[in-house]
Formats: sequence, structure tokens, C-alpha cells
Amino acid sequence: MFRVPRLAATATAAVALAVSVPGPTAAGEPAAPGPRVVARFDFALGRTPENIALEPDGSANLTWSFARQIVNVDKRGTTRILATLPAVANPDTPVIGAAAAMGIARAHDGTLYVTYATGTSETGVWRVRNDGSAPVRIAQLPADGFPNGLALDEECGVLYVADSVLGTVWRVPQEGGTPTAWATGTALQPLAAPDGVVGANGLKVHNGAVWVSNTDRRTLLRIPVRADKSAGPVETRATGLAWIDDFAFTGHDDTVLAALIMDNVLALVRPDGTHETVLDQQDGLSNPTSVAVRGKTVYVPSASYFTTVKDPNLLLARLDAK
Repeated sequence: MFRVPRLAATATAAVALAVSVPGPTAAGEPAAPGPRVVARFDFALGRTPENIALEPDGSANLTWSFARQIVNVDKRGTTRILATLPAVANPDTPVIGAAAAMGIARAHDGTLYVTYATGTSETGVWRVRNDGSAPVRIAQLPADGFPNGLALDEECGVLYVADSVLGTVWRVPQEGGTPTAWATGTALQPLAAPDGVVGANGLKVHNGAVWVSNTDRRTLLRIPVRADKSAGPVETRATGLAWIDDFAFTGHDDTVLAALIMDNVLALVRPDGTHETVLDQQDGLSNPTSVAVRGKTVYVPSASYFTTVKDPNLLLARLDAK
């Protein structure tokens, strides 16, 4: 069990946080603390989990980036392939070269939306219905971009996409159509060459704002959504988050769990911007790419993109307020 210092929950109260998960036990036995890997995947087959969206039953929908697939994994680790995005001739995706399924978001009716980065005209947002029909592209994004993190604001009927190369947050109608460059600027861009690789990466809609991580700049950003739905000024909410990928909020306040991909770390980021490691490689993380939280359960996919020992997996932990 990993504990972190006191975390401001409100202006008048505070809680301590622990990240753990009880492993399977025999009936009547006390639960054993500690995170656990519930599913492992085959790196050689491109089954590298990149992003996650949860189902009401607690199962996890994942994008397997290099397999170009969307899968569902239940809490016992049983995996079902839901859809495969179409193969692309001569993919030329910036940064990675290969075609890759990236961000994923789920609508209340079970429809899934996925970003597909290919370096070709197939790049964009794709829709995967839960009726077994083939995936359909609903919005085309620039071939020279790298659509990555994805979030759905179902109340407004829009999707937001973080473009890691073009340093842009795109706004796409949920039913499909022409994307709009909703937010741009230096804070969203990668660093200049030769140091720059990935700018805007993870993305979430939370408390009237679009939140974005910038991997190169090691930052967590907040972009207010104005009354007319335009983007407000970009605010930097945390710095020093080395290799931050995607992230998730732990509840109603602005506390975040962030995947630090190259450091094999899950970090707790407090509303004041301070941060602390809560899980690491010893717990089973292997280049964690994203995070999801449902109640007290924390889900962390790892892709093993850069580790010597390839162990892509899905890890579950427990979030406890003490």
C-alpha cells in the first residue's frame, strides 16, 4: 500500500490517500493489500494498451495501439476484441511511423469513439457502435498531425481531441463533421527540435474546462470553456511532471492521477500542483499510458513501449480516503 501526504479536498477539510487493491482471497480470509495486474497482453502482436474508457459493469475498453484494435477487459482479465480499425497502406504517422489506435471515449449508449493516427487521409475520429457493425470515421483530421487524447462532452454533443504534433485541441461534433481548431498556442505545442517530440497528449473534460497534459513541457493544463463554448486562456496547473501521458480525476475536485510513461510511475497531482508517486514499476507498471477511476477502483494500462522486458498489462488498484 502506498500512502501520500495529506491532500486538500476542500477549503476546510483534508484526507489522506492510499492506493492499493485487495487481491483474490478465499472466503472469509482478509483481503491482501497491494495493486495487482489482472491482464497481460502480447507485445509482439501489437497489443499495447494506449487508452481506456470504462463500462458501467466495471470492465475496461482499451485501445491496443499497434494492433489497431478496441478491446474489452473485465476485472478477471477476460479479453474480447470489439473492433479492428482498417489497415492503412504506407502509414506515415508523425513520431511513430505506424498506424495506431490512440484515445478512446464512451457515450452513455455504449458507443465508443477512437482517435486513429495514420499519417494518411484515414487519420481522424472513428465511431465504434456496440452492435457489431464496422468502425466508421466521423471526422477527418490532418494527416501530418498526431491525434492522441480524446474526451466526450455529451451534454454539449462535442468531442475534444489533443493533437500531439500540431499542438492543437480539436473540437468535433459528436455526430461527426468538420473539426474546429478550438485551442492552440505554445503551451500545447511540443518543444522545438531536436528536443521536441510530443506536446498535447492526454485530455479530459472536467468542471467546466478541458484539461490537457503536455509531455514535452511536463505540464498539466486547464482551458476554461467559456459561455459561448470558445476556449478561455490556457492555465498551467502543475509543472515538473516528467513524461506525463494521460491522466484521470479522482473525484469532483481537481485532484489527478497521472501516468508518467517513461518513469513507470503513477503520480498523484494535488489541486495546488504538488505531486507524489503512488505506484511504480515494482507494482507492475510498465510504461503506463493512461488512467481511469471508477469509485474507489483505479485502472492503469501499461504498454511497455520502451522497457527492455515487454509486459503490457492492465493493473487495478484501490483508492482509499483515510
